[in-house]
Amino acid sequence: MRSEVIITCAVTGDDSKVTKSPYCAVTPQEIAQSAIDAAKAGAAIVHVHVRDPETGAYSMETKYYREVVKVIRESGVDVIINLTAGVGGYIFVSDEGQILGAEHGTDFVSQETRMRHVIDLVHEGKYAPEICTVDCGPYNVGDGNRTYVSTPDYVRQGARICRELGVKPEFEVFDTGHLWLCQKMMAEGLVDDPIMVQLCASIPYAMPANIGLLASLVSTLPATAQFASFGIGRLQMPMVAQSVMLGGHVRVGLEDNLYLSRGVYGSNAQLVERGRTIIEAMGASIASAGRAREMLKLKPR
Repeated sequence: MRSEVIITCAVTGDDSKVTKSPYCAVTPQEIAQSAIDAAKAGAAIVHVHVRDPETGAYSMETKYYREVVKVIRESGVDVIINLTAGVGGYIFVSDEGQILGAEHGTDFVSQETRMRHVIDLVHEGKYAPEICTVDCGPYNVGDGNRTYVSTPDYVRQGARICRELGVKPEFEVFDTGHLWLCQKMMAEGLVDDPIMVQLCASIPYAMPANIGLLASLVSTLPATAQFASFGIGRLQMPMVAQSVMLGGHVRVGLEDNLYLSRGVYGSNAQLVERGRTIIEAMGASIASAGRAREMLKLKPR
């Protein structure tokens, strides 16, 4: 069991379902404020997606990320900023084998394009993130003909770009083979120690939130690895306890779960507080942003 736990709050994902929540943040100011509130509640890391302020649809525009980071940094609240770089991998196909276009939801782009906002912010030098995500492989996304594609060489390129930028990659593992790829990249010298891994469970039909499966994955990680895991919907809080028991950190937030209890919407800050209650009831403590930087060996910004 882990005695000192980093809480990540995933503020608002790229899915339209989160917009059902009255707490769903849309504008850069709203997203930043929700992240600030989550940090005040105990989150050491905030994982950030952005949305088009006019439509509420997900966006990868650098200008929106810049504004979110600016507001958070200027608030004076110390929190580690983790920007997504996973958008741009969805492919929709027809039953006849055709790849359908953007009007159907396909948004597939290169790895560099997925990371363009991170590259821009680092080169600008003022509002660079400390962490960004690298999604580790293909997986099906729910029923139907939607899938997410990230090839091994895309993942390798993401790791190289992170190293060049001085940004810590958080490798998003959605299935067992993805962790195998992470281990291969470590052997290839593409990943700096400690590797940071997020075990993403219960997304249909990727990796189930099975404690035995998770335990087997954790057992293959190097001793120095820093990992977290999360569950979707009602499995979010049980996964908090499971992750801590397995020696990991945790992730909560509206990207993964909208509710405090059946039919009761929760804010990001409330979800962080609920996760914190579980962690502290287990006898563990919450890591500050400063302590999390030490554990993850983040480069100063």
